[in-house]
Amino acid sequence: MSHHEEIAERLHPLETQILLPFKGAPRLSCDSLAEASGLAQSQLRTAIEWLLAKNLIIARDEGVEESATLTRLGEQVAQSGFPEAAVLRALEDREGKSVSLKDLPALAGVAREEASPLIGSLKKQGAIDIREGVIHLVNGEVLKVIGEREALFRKVREKGRVDLKELTPAEREEVRGGFKKRTPEKGFFRIEEKPLLSYELTGGGRELLPYLRCRPVVNQLTSQLIASGKWRDCDLRKYDITLNPPRLVIGKKHPYRQFLERVRAKLIALGFEEMKGSVVETEFWDMDALFMPQFHSARNIHDVYFVHEPRYAKQISEPFLSQVAASHEHGGTTGSTGWSYCFDREKTKRLILRSQGTALSARTLASGPSIPGKYFAIARCFRYEQIDVTHGTDFFQIEGIVVDRDINFRKLLGLLKLFAKEVAQAQEIKFAPAYFPFTEPSVELHAKHPQLGWMELGGAGIFRPEVTSPLNVDVPVIAWGLGIDRMAMVSLGIKDIRQLFTHDLEFIRQSKVVF
Repeated sequence: MSHHEEIAERLHPLETQILLPFKGAPRLSCDSLAEASGLAQSQLRTAIEWLLAKNLIIARDEGVEESATLTRLGEQVAQSGFPEAAVLRALEDREGKSVSLKDLPALAGVAREEASPLIGSLKKQGAIDIREGVIHLVNGEVLKVIGEREALFRKVREKGRVDLKELTPAEREEVRGGFKKRTPEKGFFRIEEKPLLSYELTGGGRELLPYLRCRPVVNQLTSQLIASGKWRDCDLRKYDITLNPPRLVIGKKHPYRQFLERVRAKLIALGFEEMKGSVVETEFWDMDALFMPQFHSARNIHDVYFVHEPRYAKQISEPFLSQVAASHEHGGTTGSTGWSYCFDREKTKRLILRSQGTALSARTLASGPSIPGKYFAIARCFRYEQIDVTHGTDFFQIEGIVVDRDINFRKLLGLLKLFAKEVAQAQEIKFAPAYFPFTEPSVELHAKHPQLGWMELGGAGIFRPEVTSPLNVDVPVIAWGLGIDRMAMVSLGIKDIRQLFTHDLEFIRQSKVVF
C-alpha cells in the first residue's frame, strides 16, 4: 500500500466528504462545500478544522458579509411608523395645512410630552414653520422621505434578516445610521458580520484526491450488515492508534479559588484562627483604631470608596471610641503625644468599603483575643487604583496577627519568609524598611516574579502601643497584611493580576495549582 493510500484510509468519513467536491472545483466557498458534501454546519466546521490541522486544505479570507435585523425599537417603527409621520399626516389632512400647538397632540395621536421634541425635529428638517402659536406645513417632501424610511423597516421585518448588499446605498446608510455599536438595543437595527471564507486544496490534498473512495465507510461491522450482505459494498474504517483520544472537559474550581482554599487550610493546620467581617466598614475600625490620623491622605475619595447610603453607622462601641480618640488627640495612656488634633467623632462613623484587612485585626484585638493567640483572615479589600498587571480596584489581602508576651520582630521575619516560600512558592525574597502609622518597626516583603521581576507582597510590623492600648491589649502584637493576589501570581506562574478573576474557561481548565 502506497503512502497516499494509507493516509486516505485513515481519513474520517466526514473529511472524505469534504475533499471529494474538490475534484470538480479548485476553490469552494463554505456554503458550496456544505451543499456539495451534504453535511450539517456543525459537522462541516469540525471536518474543516481537522483538514486544516492536517494541512490538506487552506482557508482564504473573502471579506465579511453584513446582515441587518430589527431591534425592539425598530420593530415598533415597522409596526406603527415614525411619530413624525403622524404629525405631518395630521397637518396634510387639515384645511390650510396648519394646526395650533395645543391641538396637535390630540390630532396626531401622540402624548403631550412627546409633541415638543417631534415639533423641534420637524422644524429642524424644514418640514414645518411656527407662527403665532400655529404650526404650518411648508415642505411635504419630508413626509415622502419618512415614508421611504418606514418602507425599509417593513422590508427588514418581512424578511427577518437582510443582506446589506441587497439594499440601495441610501438604505444601507439608513441602516448604519440606526445601528449603535456599543448599545445595539438602543438603536433601530442590529448589524451582524459573518466572515466569508473559501477553501482550496494544498499540494498534499491534491495528491490525495485520486485515492479517495466514494464507497460508504463504516466504523463497526454489525450483524445487520453481515446478514444483508451490504458489508461487501462498504469500506471498514481502520483504527488509528496514533490519534489523540477525545478531550474530556470536566468541571473544576477556579484555580485562584483552589489556591485560596489551600492557603486557608494550611494556616488553620498551623493553629491560626480565622477572622471574618463585613466588607462595609467604618472609618473607625478601618483607620482610626489603627492610629491613622483623620487628615491622612489615604482617606480621601482618590483612595477609599465611600458608601452612598447609609452614609454613617449609628454608633461606635465604647470605651474604644473614647480611648482611640484620646490616643489621637494627646496619646491617652500610651505614653505618646498623639497626633495633636481635635478628633472628629462624627467622621469616624463614616461607612466605607474596607480598604485593608487590618480592620479585622483591630476588631479581633477589641474582642478580647486569646493570649497567646494566632489569627488570620483572607479579606477582600477595595481601593481606587489605576488597573494594570499588578493592581486592581478590588483585591484579596491575607491579614494576620500573633498576640503573645514573648513575640518579637525576629519571629515576624521568620513568619514572612515562611509565607513567601510556602504560599507564594517564591524562590527569591527580600525585606525592606517601611513606614506605616500603626506599626513600629515596620517592614515590606518583596518577592521575585519569574517574568515581572521584584514586586512588593505587602507590609508588616509590630503594632504600636497607640493601637493596642486603646483596644485593651497590653502585650506585643505582630501583624502583617500581604497581597495574596500577587502571591498567587508567583505561585500560579501568571503575569497579569486580572487573570485571577477571569472567566476564560480555557485558562481555568489548563491551570494547575502549584502548592
